[in-house]
Amino acid sequence: MSAAVSFGGTSTPGSAENHRLVVLRHAKADWPEVSDHERPLAERGRTEAPAAGRRLADLGITPDLALCSTAVRTRETWKLAVGELPHRPRTVYEERIYEASPGELVALLNEVPEETGTVLLVGHNPGVQALAQILAGRSEGDSASALARRGFSTAAFAVLTFTGPWKSLEPQSATLTGYWAPHED
Repeated sequence: MSAAVSFGGTSTPGSAENHRLVVLRHAKADWPEVSDHERPLAERGRTEAPAAGRRLADLGITPDLALCSTAVRTRETWKLAVGELPHRPRTVYEERIYEASPGELVALLNEVPEETGTVLLVGHNPGVQALAQILAGRSEGDSASALARRGFSTAAFAVLTFTGPWKSLEPQSATLTGYWAPHED
């Protein structure tokens, strides 16, 4: 069992704050003869990742905290995406995100300090798509149908909001407010 990682800050129990979660899948990876964890981005991925960062900036979404898998392709995705944001948030490279189930990702998010308004999680499929779908009890606009129709392509992200403490985040407790994929620009 992995030890809990401190994300910084202190928790305010019972907070009724509005929180936002951005779930970002890593950009397109290459398939060289290395372990899965060590796979780098492909050329297309090096184009997709900054596009995702630009789209987040265009939407005015700047995370307070980024949680990123330790896999090479997720770290490279985040490095290229964050360069497009107005400022770099605190980043925690978290090994528990690699190959995590949606339940494991929810448990990780439950550890986020209450004063953290927006969290961006950079991870892998099928975990990130399942996480977005499981958390979304409601959706705005055609976000849910876009996600259902297109799947969760590389460098795509879903934006979810919820009210209450991070420790109360659970299935069906959030609203899917947006979905974007690189091929939509």
